[in-house]
Amino acid sequence: MDYLRGGLRKFLFWRLKHIPQDRFILFSSVLVGFASGMGAVLLKHSTRFIERFLKGYLDSLIGNIDHLYPVLGIAISLCIVKFLIGRPVGHGIPGTLYAISKKGGVMKPFQMIASILTAPFTVGFGGSVGLEGPTVATGASMGSNIARLFHLDVKMRVLMIGAAACGAMASIFKAPVAAIVFAIEVFSLDLTLSSLLPLLLASITAYITSMLFMGNEGILHFSPEVGAIFKPSDTWIYLLLGVFSGFVSIYFSKCYFAIESFFARMGNAFVRLVVGGSIIAVLIFFIPPLYGEGFSTTNSLLAGDVTHLTEQFFYQGDFISNPWFPIFLLLGLVLFKIVATATTFGAGGVGGIFAPTLFMGSSMGFLFAKILNMMFPDLQISESHMAMIGMGSLMSGILFAPLTAVFLIAELTGGYQFFIPLMMSSGVSFLISRYVVKYSIYSMQLAKRGELLTHDKDKNVLKLLHAKDLIETDFVILNPNMELKEVFRKSLALSRRNLFPVVDDSGVLVGVVTLDDFRHLLFEDSYYEMNVRKIMNVPPVFIDAKTDNVEMIMHKFTKTQAWNLPVVEENSYKGFISKSKLLTAYRKKMIEVTYS
Repeated sequence: MDYLRGGLRKFLFWRLKHIPQDRFILFSSVLVGFASGMGAVLLKHSTRFIERFLKGYLDSLIGNIDHLYPVLGIAISLCIVKFLIGRPVGHGIPGTLYAISKKGGVMKPFQMIASILTAPFTVGFGGSVGLEGPTVATGASMGSNIARLFHLDVKMRVLMIGAAACGAMASIFKAPVAAIVFAIEVFSLDLTLSSLLPLLLASITAYITSMLFMGNEGILHFSPEVGAIFKPSDTWIYLLLGVFSGFVSIYFSKCYFAIESFFARMGNAFVRLVVGGSIIAVLIFFIPPLYGEGFSTTNSLLAGDVTHLTEQFFYQGDFISNPWFPIFLLLGLVLFKIVATATTFGAGGVGGIFAPTLFMGSSMGFLFAKILNMMFPDLQISESHMAMIGMGSLMSGILFAPLTAVFLIAELTGGYQFFIPLMMSSGVSFLISRYVVKYSIYSMQLAKRGELLTHDKDKNVLKLLHAKDLIETDFVILNPNMELKEVFRKSLALSRRNLFPVVDDSGVLVGVVTLDDFRHLLFEDSYYEMNVRKIMNVPPVFIDAKTDNVEMIMHKFTKTQAWNLPVVEENSYKGFISKSKLLTAYRKKMIEVTYS
């Protein structure tokens, strides 16, 4: 180990002398791209191995019990988390966003393998989630730790996380262009030459790595109908699909957060497993297409084939051949897929929401076209085309990433001639969903805590600062019952500040006194018996150490025009924050995180 550390130290010294920073970042991007690509390969292959084991071996031994497999997979994942990893794994992309916004791009080394050890069991055993979130989390952690290994600063560390996430997306979806858009749009990276080139290198490196180990076959198969082109006369259809998708996106988000809150109230992991597992088992028993990632269902809908879905039901009655059955089936898929997905997470499973979003989007688009065709037979809307466009519009409304949705669906399906319809539906869906929900599934929790990074650089810098680092404590504390003569003879001599907090015997801040409040009394002996309570002032506002972030603190300074504000925690005095120290820290952080 010492030999390795010594070798790394020599390499880093040699690098500083011979390789400029900008060139080394390009080298690091290639390395990060390869690492994230290999992470995707490991996740994908291990998941497929588990799937083949279940379908090829267990099914032959004990029969088809698909509805029970997800419970077993989640239980295995929970055991790995509890007894092997020893700490929560968390959801992939939200955890990565938190590391960027509050941890300076630092991700723990265990996160490089946590998703690889757990997600394949959740997904491989049929949990109603996808591999994309865990792949991004694995890649991002690799990017963060490679950056730390090379002693890169915080702005380069964040860039490496973005490059790794970009590589993870490129490898899992085989969509290198959409992966770059995703990294910029979701992780709020600066779109400059110094950031774009590393993203490009990481994306293409991961894409090639994925092709070498997993072949060139994509996860979605779509063949547009002959002569399929955009016709301006169909604009209203795509706009209407966007409206429909916007409301489905709102349902998705509201349902997800409601179920998450429901399981969060259960303190015991075993109870969550039993309750969640029971719900998933019942859902899959009655609606078999909810099993697993659902790409076979999505591909069937993209091919315009709904009969494949009905064949999965173990009960084959006359009602299945009823022309209305596909309508109710598709509606059930749209309504209950998010329930199955959120329940999988709530029960303790590890996965992502990209695959469920694609599943719901294709079902929604197919359902939308089928209803219009039944109502207006002369329209003859292509159900497979609407399934494809539905995926993009729903992804835009759920993830709040319309550009990612458009480029990803176009790359995944090869439907580049549908760019305009995708843009229309995705834009409308995004606007409607954003108006109601405000934040995406990825960013909701961070936004509630005021820790969400956006493309507003000024606000981002404030979010990167920590209020506790700005607190100053070198103030002489006065008691409200102290007489002024004691203050004049002792406290003034000890203080280097012109501000004095007044704190009672229980530690509660009751007021402040400034030197100006004392000045006119210094040479008036008649006031020496007066106590501090008579001259203290109540501060215009307090800073709460528990709840106020730096952005809120800056707003309080602006509103009050004060230069110093007291900090309290449950009314107990903690110190002061000065505007000058806040502005100095802001300027320093701005220089630190701004890309050249």
